[in-house]
Amino acid sequence: MYIVSACLTGQNCKYNGGNNECGWVVRFAQSHSCVLVCPENCGGLPTPRPPVEISDGRAAGRDGTDVTGELAAGAEAAYETALAAAEAAGESVEGAILKANSPSCGCGKIYDGTFTGRLIDGDGFFAKLLKGKGVAATTEEEVLKW
Repeated sequence: MYIVSACLTGQNCKYNGGNNECGWVVRFAQSHSCVLVCPENCGGLPTPRPPVEISDGRAAGRDGTDVTGELAAGAEAAYETALAAAEAAGESVEGAILKANSPSCGCGKIYDGTFTGRLIDGDGFFAKLLKGKGVAATTEEEVLKW
């Protein structure tokens, strides 16, 4: 079973109330066993919500609200949701396709916390958790490595 960022399949859970639908990810999800998650919603953040970026390990909205706890809790909750779905299907988690640059799902690159569109090396909270658990993670912008 694959973990997929829900916004990539057209679910309106993006910070601005929209989505990041990606055609190849939608097709992948239709032809593979997948569990769709939004770690930010799993952490209790509403949709819509102020955009969030990470700086010095802390997550804050453009309005200055610290949401580090919500992103950390959401990462754990999304992982538990994925594990439960895989177990119920008699499968294991094979990998994850996550939203690039996101403070939750970004893999390898995230926004720098200045809200200027500048990217830095790093992982979002959920991506970091998955990698720490040995789950291969990629984004919609990368070629699948598995």
